[in-house]
Amino acid sequence: MNKNYKDLAQVALQARFHAYAPFSKFRVGAALLTTEGKIYTGCNIENSSFGLTICAERVAIFKAISSGETKFRAIAIVSDDSEFTFPCGACRQVLIDLAGNIDCIMMDAKNRYKVSKLASLLPLAFTEKNLKHSHQRKE
Repeated sequence: MNKNYKDLAQVALQARFHAYAPFSKFRVGAALLTTEGKIYTGCNIENSSFGLTICAERVAIFKAISSGETKFRAIAIVSDDSEFTFPCGACRQVLIDLAGNIDCIMMDAKNRYKVSKLASLLPLAFTEKNLKHSHQRKE
């Protein structure tokens, strides 16, 4: 695996320490890499109204988008789990919409890495193309 991705995973590891997870105790950090080499981090932030909790991946992409970024290369995701933590379905949908088919780097607690293309984690994704097709249909 390339050194940039290992470095990105280390940034995600550090972001994990900022997680606010008093209910699940499951801390997640994410680091999103733009095509220009800038990194945006995120961590999960829980809420007592569980549906209002936000994942680390969405924090990172929303920070990037709100800063004017539109082109991305990869996202790294790290948690406290001994296994790989993959993005949840909501994060997969948001990432595919806003970042495209980027590389997803997962690192487990044993410092092992797994890299997958986002499209392989969300086959048959609902995208902007689906919306365009719905407007073309005649009643």
